[in-house]
Amino acid sequence: MLDHYYAVIMAGGGGTRLWPLSRKGRPKQMLQLIGERTMFQLAVDRLEGLFPAERILVVTVAEQAAGLQAQCPEIPEENYLLESMPRGTASVVGLAAIELIHRDPEATMAILTADHYIEDVPMFQNLLSAAFDVAQRGNLVTLGIVPTFPATGYGYVQRGQELEIFRGAAAYHALRFKEKPDTAKAKEMLAGGDHYWNSGMFIWRADRILEEIRGLMPDLAGKLAEISEAWERADEKDVLQEVWPTIHPETIDYGIMEHAARVAVLPAADLGWNDVGSWDSLFDVLPADENGNIVVQAKHFGLNTESSLIFGSSSERVIVTVGVKDHIVVDTGDVVFICPRSDAQKVRELVNAFKNSEWQSYL
Repeated sequence: MLDHYYAVIMAGGGGTRLWPLSRKGRPKQMLQLIGERTMFQLAVDRLEGLFPAERILVVTVAEQAAGLQAQCPEIPEENYLLESMPRGTASVVGLAAIELIHRDPEATMAILTADHYIEDVPMFQNLLSAAFDVAQRGNLVTLGIVPTFPATGYGYVQRGQELEIFRGAAAYHALRFKEKPDTAKAKEMLAGGDHYWNSGMFIWRADRILEEIRGLMPDLAGKLAEISEAWERADEKDVLQEVWPTIHPETIDYGIMEHAARVAVLPAADLGWNDVGSWDSLFDVLPADENGNIVVQAKHFGLNTESSLIFGSSSERVIVTVGVKDHIVVDTGDVVFICPRSDAQKVRELVNAFKNSEWQSYL
């Protein structure tokens, strides 16, 4: 285990594109989507041997903390940092950084996610170890996923000059971050061979990221300073509750990474990474039968049914399909959801339409 190395798992999201399975009371990271472990449990499992439980922090919203603690009781309760409301990943990173600076002034932190799938865990751990070494040079490190198709749903990072080889992994200067491209631009970047998907996983020294926040996001830095001054005081929670809602929401990508100095990218090929961001993404990580169908938690009988996902509420629930092709069928007991695979990304639009309507109780 590497000294002064901490994992910070961001676990406060809602996973709206996996509605109706993912709800406010049971967000994506708490679900068993791949096997018998939840996404959060899988995220913790793949840190075993590299980070002891006492060096794993979880940042989440207050209403999800108890559920996450029940799933991974080995992580100490005091390692859960609670947001009163979501304020973007920049504030999450800042909060975790000031916590770690108070614990360990030499802390290096790996910012990880609670809702991604990674197949090759040994490779992932090797990359995290290499990233630790890169971060000791003062770099802000991002893990870049070698793209396998011209995705328009991911941001990209372009590599520049090679910096050095760390634990067998090449690190490169990151030239620039790019927002989600259109199809033509995505094809161009894929063909160029020097662009990676932005995985949203970052590694840096806690003091370095706070330095960048002070320089690039002074308003956030001021709010974090107020919170830090109250750390371990009797009014610590009151100050956090008072200051946190006043923070302007911003992502770490836009607020810091697109403008920071000394940013490095570690390419990750064949990692088996998937952000499991929509129902359609499950076709990439779950095995299909001879007809291309994926059946989860359901007793399914299909006639002329091909290339479809059937996701049920229990193994005793019977779902029958006839003439269904390239569709997603989800039965949660109180909701039956059916849509073409090609429209899987529109679930977020559907959820937004439900808000402030007679349907909002189903969110």
